[in-house]
Amino acid sequence: MTVTRTPVNPWQWSIDMGFNQAEIIEGHTRELVCSGQTSVSADGTPQHAGDMSAQVNLALDNLEAVLAGAGMTLADVVRLNIYTTDVDAFFAIYGVMAQRLAAAGVQPPGTLLGISRLAFPELMVELEATAVS
Repeated sequence: MTVTRTPVNPWQWSIDMGFNQAEIIEGHTRELVCSGQTSVSADGTPQHAGDMSAQVNLALDNLEAVLAGAGMTLADVVRLNIYTTDVDAFFAIYGVMAQRLAAAGVQPPGTLLGISRLAFPELMVELEATAVS
């Protein structure tokens, strides 16, 4: 069965920023709900303190590893929530994430939240995804 994704965008601005306001997802048979992925090594040690770009890239790498474990890729992500301790620093490197999502052919809806702290104080960003296939 083929998964179809129909974007719902009453406004152009979100499309320009690389995400849809909503998506109608039909035809899926499996749903993967991921824990938040951060910039940690394979043994769980935080990496890249103070470097938002490197943290986003490693968090995306870790998300892709979880997705791969379920036989999925970034192309299967239908929701991506972003938690960050520094919204301005995140927006300054937003293109890093937007490029990787665009390369996967997705613009998943999600929420960006500024928070006071993550599990480890040196972490600046956490990505929480839902994927379907």
